[in-house]
Amino acid sequence: MTAIFALLYLVIRIYVAVLLISCLFSLLFAFGVLDNRNRLVRTVGEFLYRATEPVLAPVRRILPQFGNVDLSPLVVLLVAQYLLVPLLIAVETAILTHSTQQFFS
Repeated sequence: MTAIFALLYLVIRIYVAVLLISCLFSLLFAFGVLDNRNRLVRTVGEFLYRATEPVLAPVRRILPQFGNVDLSPLVVLLVAQYLLVPLLIAVETAILTHSTQQFFS
């Protein structure tokens, strides 16, 4: 059972890393450090966009506009760090100890 939770934790950590790389990539692209005409840059950018956009798009719809600043990656990172991971640990602990008391206290 702990292998499943370890795998879920690893998936969350990998997604957080992909999200941070995507933010760095978009920043480098916006300042002209990376060139979109380069095929490798375009392929990596497309992969990062396809990997992060399904999660970021609903968050963008909920958040108010702050000009050109996109705060949706920050919100997703905070949710992953402070909600998903502790919830995953609490569920794993509750299952391992066969106790539902932790959810209700």
